[in-house]
Amino acid sequence: MTAIDPELEPLLERMPTRPFGADTLEADRAGMRAVWSAAAPPPEDGVTRSERPVPGTDGGVVIFEPAVRTGVVPALLFIHGGGFVGGTADNGAPFNRRIVAELGIVVVSVGYRLAPETRYPGQIEDCYAALRWLHAEATALGVDPTRIAVEGVSAGGALAAALALLARDKAEFPPLVLQSLIYPMLDDRTVEPDGVTGEIAWFRESNDFGWSCLLGDAAGGPEVSPYAAPARATDLSGLPATYIGAAGLDLLVYQDLDYATRLIAAGVPTQVEVYPRTFHGFDVGTARVSEGFKRSRLAVLRRALGLDGEDTP
Repeated sequence: MTAIDPELEPLLERMPTRPFGADTLEADRAGMRAVWSAAAPPPEDGVTRSERPVPGTDGGVVIFEPAVRTGVVPALLFIHGGGFVGGTADNGAPFNRRIVAELGIVVVSVGYRLAPETRYPGQIEDCYAALRWLHAEATALGVDPTRIAVEGVSAGGALAAALALLARDKAEFPPLVLQSLIYPMLDDRTVEPDGVTGEIAWFRESNDFGWSCLLGDAAGGPEVSPYAAPARATDLSGLPATYIGAAGLDLLVYQDLDYATRLIAAGVPTQVEVYPRTFHGFDVGTARVSEGFKRSRLAVLRRALGLDGEDTP
């Protein structure tokens, strides 16, 4: 196995050591909660958290916003990871709070329904309902509806990419200004292990399990919708500017690079970064490579949301 960054070894001890599965699902969900509960946000960061119901969803949204602000600000719609089967809208809360504290924007995190209790299209329907709600409530939230980005992590990256496709096709709202895809799960089709990737944190069996929970027997077959598995899309033109951040030892790195290549070929402004000697979920930690990744994501958001040159916290 290729060596990981030595500074990531403490984080690796908190990562899954075996694949997810039906018999262990509740324990797997608890393990995800434990990883995030260990990453507590700073006690005084000038960020407030609130929860709101959203019509058409069961989970609603969690809102992170500056405690003090003036004027209308951009927004980020955040979609959490968890292999489609786990996680909550508070996954990623420490970094979402940091985004708010450093950029002065509003972050809305979607509490979508989980598989296998809810299969496709329930998840993307929840995400689209959250986007619709964000536009409907933009004035009340003090959000500029022309400066909304979407970010998703892992399975949330699949949903973020699917949401960008769906928003493009429905054309009900001003276009998204960015899709930020963090080691996204984009393709339900089987990939062969190469002896380098898929051996740490996110295993091939976990990946297969997540897709089968989402899609049932359709997973890997010919009839999967691109609104479920965005790699199935044949037309990527007209999508928002894209950032893809990938981990060099992640099972998903090849499909992420392939999607980036296809976006570039479709004329979509695309930035892709692969962090060597890192694994799926490496940004949860505080290693130098993890912090570098987060700074890069902040810089991408700042540019895409038109904050260059503005006074932000």
